[in-house]
Amino acid sequence: PAFAKFLEVAAFSNGEVVNFTNIARECGVSGPTAKEYFQILVDTLLARFVPSFQKKPKRRGIQAPKFYLFDVGIANALLKRGTIVEGNEIFGRAFEQFIFQEVVAHSHYSGLEYPISYWRTASGFEVDFVLGSGEVALEVKGVAEVQSHHLRSVYAFRQEYKPKKTIVVSLDAKPRNIAGINVMPWEIFIRDLWTNLIIK
Repeated sequence: PAFAKFLEVAAFSNGEVVNFTNIARECGVSGPTAKEYFQILVDTLLARFVPSFQKKPKRRGIQAPKFYLFDVGIANALLKRGTIVEGNEIFGRAFEQFIFQEVVAHSHYSGLEYPISYWRTASGFEVDFVLGSGEVALEVKGVAEVQSHHLRSVYAFRQEYKPKKTIVVSLDAKPRNIAGINVMPWEIFIRDLWTNLIIK
């Protein structure tokens, strides 16, 4: 019963920074047990952790890992979600996980095996994914048109780490460049990812 409850709580944590203490409390188990439950999901390839980006931070960063179930459909089933409609928060989170799954698959099947991490500061800046040792900063926005206010975090990351590429993947109709940041429709991003144009 405790593990069944944990699966539901873990699904709510999908795509989020993990707070083991809070999850243990919700499940009625100890902190070490909650960590062991997460490890079972990782060991059975049902989930993975995404570590925080640690390269010489100037700003104080969040250290805890983010957690993703291996497929967005599993999260939807555990949370008993119905149809996911474009434009709401649930869609945004599902879209982010979809892009994450493509990046994970590419890292493995391309043979590049580049690290995938995320960046979040205590002041609230966050970049969804950092590829390699900081070569690519990748933000995912489930919106039809990226606006300047969507770019604050990637600007902050670019200023601090000088990545080779800064990309925002979205539902935009066509690619464009905003002050050196590439806004890419998701179809084009995936095409370029799998032809090794995003990272080599």
